[in-house]
Amino acid sequence: MNQEQDLPGRSGGGETATRKEDDASRDGISASPRPPVPVSLPPAPTLIERIIDASARNKFLIFIFTVFAVAGGIYALLRTPLDAIPDLSDVQVIVYTDWEGRSPDLVEDQITYPISTRFIAAPKVKFVRGESMFGKSFVYVIFEDGTDIYWARSRVLEYLNSVRGSLPEGVNPVIGPDATGVGWVYEYALVDDSGKHNLAELRSLQDWHLRYALESVKGVAEVAPVGGFVKQYQVDLDPNSLVAYNIPLADVVSAIKMSNGDVGGKIFEVATTEYYVRGRGYIKSVEDIENIVLKMENGTPVYVKNVGTVHLGADLRRGVAELDGKGETVGGIVVMRYGENALNVIEGIKQKLKDVQGSLPEGVRIVPTYDRSELILNAIHTLREKLIEESIVVALVCIVFLWHVRSALVAIITLPIAIILSFLPMFGLGLTSNIMSLGGIAIAIGAMVDAAIIMVENAHKALEHFRDEHGRDPDSREHVAVIIAAAKSVGRPLFFSLLVITVSFIPVFSLTGQEGRLFKPLAFTKTFAMFSASVLGITLVPVLMLLLVRGKITPEVRNPLNRFLIWAYQPFVNFVLRHRWLTLGAAVVALVATWFPYAKLGKEFMPPLNEGTILYMPTECQACPSPRPRKSCKSRTACWRKCPRWSVSSARRARRKRRLILRRCPCSRP
Repeated sequence: MNQEQDLPGRSGGGETATRKEDDASRDGISASPRPPVPVSLPPAPTLIERIIDASARNKFLIFIFTVFAVAGGIYALLRTPLDAIPDLSDVQVIVYTDWEGRSPDLVEDQITYPISTRFIAAPKVKFVRGESMFGKSFVYVIFEDGTDIYWARSRVLEYLNSVRGSLPEGVNPVIGPDATGVGWVYEYALVDDSGKHNLAELRSLQDWHLRYALESVKGVAEVAPVGGFVKQYQVDLDPNSLVAYNIPLADVVSAIKMSNGDVGGKIFEVATTEYYVRGRGYIKSVEDIENIVLKMENGTPVYVKNVGTVHLGADLRRGVAELDGKGETVGGIVVMRYGENALNVIEGIKQKLKDVQGSLPEGVRIVPTYDRSELILNAIHTLREKLIEESIVVALVCIVFLWHVRSALVAIITLPIAIILSFLPMFGLGLTSNIMSLGGIAIAIGAMVDAAIIMVENAHKALEHFRDEHGRDPDSREHVAVIIAAAKSVGRPLFFSLLVITVSFIPVFSLTGQEGRLFKPLAFTKTFAMFSASVLGITLVPVLMLLLVRGKITPEVRNPLNRFLIWAYQPFVNFVLRHRWLTLGAAVVALVATWFPYAKLGKEFMPPLNEGTILYMPTECQACPSPRPRKSCKSRTACWRKCPRWSVSSARRARRKRRLILRRCPCSRP
């Protein structure tokens, strides 16, 4: 009776109902189903959490992988090409044609126009430029960005073969060196202190000795001579003698050409010895030309010396070189091959010049007038100095805010490793180390240590909560569990936040032309550095935390700097939260106020770069004779040489333009 009156919520009624349901189920009687009891299962670990856990529990493997990665990064760092600025020049191939004695309009019609029109239809060609001058033709074939330079040169040679038939007889177009607009890396001058050698002899020394020695240096594409006189044999014919002997001018030219060459014969045997028959005919002296037979007159030969005079002279020149206002000189410009390491090439050039110095005539020495290695080393030194300063500042900030030296070592160790790893993809993509690419790493340094600092700080908080809950420090096993849990809790958002920063420079990769060639190295290196920091943040950082985050951890509230910052920042936070609309209005006003200084800012494609070398290029009138520019170059270089801040001044005159190069003394201020 009492059991029937019990309420369902009481224990007796509940037990009776349960027994009835069990009996009904045993008897085959269906009972009403009960709702399922919800069970809260722990969420499955994410991929980032599994990576953090696996890395923390396999410290030896992580260290091995890190050592191999750092070794690869150092290898790439040592072999990455060094230069001061990125190469902004287009992919171009220059076609040069020499047609002596012809006027510019004739060169344009017969050579420049046929070649230019032929290359318009070539694949991947953006545009073609042509330039015609007295006796010379230049055609510049510009290809699309990203075209391989050697593929472009192959196409140019292929199309040149098809256009040679339409050119005048004896004209042979050639392509320029496989270099770019920034390939001019070194320049030197030959100085004769003894006064025993004239400009023609110095030019012969440059063309037949120094040029071949420097072209053997790895990475050198061309050694262009400047100044001096090119020695040649000259025949001055007497028109009256030609008429008297009835000899046309073409016969004289043909006879000299035919007489300058050796011929070969057969072999004959004498006394079991073979002898080779050959005719010696190469011209080696003025007498050889004078004794060339032009015709036979009644059995008497008519020689070249009978119709003119033969002597050594200088070729017609279109430029001069001058050094320090002391007079003309002879020099050379060394052009680097495309894609080479500029610093290594310059070092090879300097070593080769030291080797050949002993073989030069007595009193002749080599004076460098331009050396880009100074700019490269200064730029790299400045960036290296700034990178070290930023690393030191980051280390000090970590120590001051974390207030634990061993914990700060986590970020300090991670930063240089991430920087070294960023050189691996740089080396793989063929990027050069210059002020733009290294600048990307400098920009990323502050964000590269974010993951390490936040993970360490979160580990400090987790250890502090453990002490508050248990009243003691964790043992070794509990310490590992607390550190891994702290890393997991922030690992995933940190990894993706760094990836967001990594992809923030993706719009830069859409730039084309010179803008893309200038800023893409910066975007590449910043992306590589941030990606390396992201990977290290979930692999190496948890391992370092297990090893270094030990000992006495100072709570955040006991850090004097943190307490001061919280005390100073709290009133501002309270004020802006109480006056939300006023804060938003002040932000909008500040944003609008920035338009005025922004509109007054100057605009430059590149930042100013103080190389310490000035290239001064005045222009003469078109019909200016050679003596006047020579005097002008000498007077200008002598004037600049008097300035105590300039150590070397050299000048060159070529085709109505003068180039004056000034090098600042290392001890002088810019």
